[in-house]
Amino acid sequence: MLDRVTGMQVFARVAALGSLSAAGRALGMSQTMATKHLAALEARLGTKLLHRTTRRLTLTEAGRRYLESVERILAELEEADAAASIETVEVRGTLRLNVPFSFGIHEIAPLLPELSRRHPDLTVDLGLNDRFVDLIEEGWDMVVRIGRMQSSTMVARRLAPCRILVCAAPTYLASHGTPRTIADLGRHNCLDYTLAQSVGAGRWPFGRDGRHSVEVSGNLKANNGDALVVAAVAGQGIVYMPNFLVGREIRAGLLVPLTLDEEPVPMAGVFAAYPADRRPPAKVRAMIDLLAELFSPVPPWERDPTAA
Repeated sequence: MLDRVTGMQVFARVAALGSLSAAGRALGMSQTMATKHLAALEARLGTKLLHRTTRRLTLTEAGRRYLESVERILAELEEADAAASIETVEVRGTLRLNVPFSFGIHEIAPLLPELSRRHPDLTVDLGLNDRFVDLIEEGWDMVVRIGRMQSSTMVARRLAPCRILVCAAPTYLASHGTPRTIADLGRHNCLDYTLAQSVGAGRWPFGRDGRHSVEVSGNLKANNGDALVVAAVAGQGIVYMPNFLVGREIRAGLLVPLTLDEEPVPMAGVFAAYPADRRPPAKVRAMIDLLAELFSPVPPWERDPTAA
C-alpha cells in the first residue's frame, strides 16, 4: 500500500509544477512512481483530482478544494517534524547542490571532505554550471549564487562578500600601458565573460549603482572565468573578474589589480538559497551552516593581503 502522505506531496507538487515528471524530479522519484502515488490517492478518495491533457495537468474542482487542505496538512507535518528533530535529526541522504562552475571548483569542492567527515551518511550530488537553474523544476535541494538575489520563490542566506577586480599581467601592462580611467579600457584588449547578467556581454559596469558601463572589446570571449584568467596570466589582455577567481594570481604576482577612476560595480555577495515553499531539511541546514562557518569572519578569497 502506497504511503498517503507521499501521495499528498506528489499531488501538491503536480499542482504547483503542472506535470508528473517535474513533480517526480522535485521529490527524487521517477515519473512512474509519481503516477502510481497520484493514482492511489485518487482511488482512495474516489474522485479525480486532476484533468489530464497531452500538454499539462490541471486541477479539477475537487482537486482545488483538496489542495487547500493538503497544503495545510503538509505544512503542519513539516512544522511538527522540525520541532521534534531540530536537535536530534541525523544528516543523511543525498544533497543535490548546484553551484557556479569556477566557484564550485575553487571554493566549494575543497570544503566537501569536511562535510563528509562531519556527516558520513550524507552523499553530495554536486552540479557545476554557470546557467540559471530552476531548483524545483530540476530537483535541486539548494544552490549557491553570486550577485543579487531577485527570486521571491527562494529563501537566501548571505554567506560572504565578494568583489570585482580589474586586472592584467605585468607583461601585458609593460607592452600596452596601464589604463588609468574606465574610458581607457576601450583602447585595450579586454577579455570578456559572455554569461554576465548585470549588463550583458561586451559591457563592464562601474560605479556604486552601476551607472557607468564601459563598452569593451577584445580577441577572446568565454563562458568560463577560469579560461579568461589563464589567458590574462599569459599576457593576452585585461579581465573583469570576482576576487575569488583572481586572488591567487594576484598574490603570486601573476596579475596586477588596476586602480581606475571608478570602482567596479559592487556585488551583493555569495548566497545559499533553497525553495521558499519548504522548510530546509537537515542536509541543507548542515551544508549552509558549514559554509557560513568556514567563510567567516573573512572568506578565503577576501584574505588577499593586497585587498583593501
